[in-house]
Amino acid sequence: MIRINIICVGKLKEKYLRDACAEYEKRLSGSCKLTVVELGESRLPSEPSDGEINKALENEAAAMKPYLEGSSCFNIAMCIEGKQMPSEKLSKTIDNCSVSGKSIVNFIIGSSFGIADSIKSFADMRLSMSEMTFPHQLARVMLLEQIYRAFQILAGSRYHK
Repeated sequence: MIRINIICVGKLKEKYLRDACAEYEKRLSGSCKLTVVELGESRLPSEPSDGEINKALENEAAAMKPYLEGSSCFNIAMCIEGKQMPSEKLSKTIDNCSVSGKSIVNFIIGSSFGIADSIKSFADMRLSMSEMTFPHQLARVMLLEQIYRAFQILAGSRYHK
C-alpha cells in the first residue's frame, strides 16, 4: 500500500477545517497509508522584509528536508507557479509512482508565504490547485479531497463524475 504524506507548515486553527480533514483522512484509510506532518511556522513581524521572509522559508525548508529524502520518495511541491492538472491525471501520477518503485508520495504545503526555492528545486513536481487565491488553511482540505478523488478514480468508483 502506497504511503501518502502531507508535509505542511502550520496547524489548522478552525474546527470545521480540522473536521473536514479528519473525514477525508478516514475515507483514505482503506486506500493508502496517510500521514499529515504539521511543521512549526516561522514567526514573522506584521510587515516582514523580503530577507526575513526568505530566512523563514529556509528555516521551514530545513524542517521539511528530512521527510523528503530517499529514493522511494516522489515529492510534489504545492505552489502557485506549479502545473495544473485534472483529477484524472493526478490519479495517474499517484498510480505511476507505485508502479515505478516510489512507495511514498509527499505533498508539500508551505506557509502563507509559500515554499523555499530550495524545496521547489528539490521536488519532482510542482503542482498548482488553481490560479485563484484561496485561504491558506483551506489548501489542506482541498488537497485531501483531491487525493481521495484520485484513489476513487483508480478504484473505478462513481464518486468522480
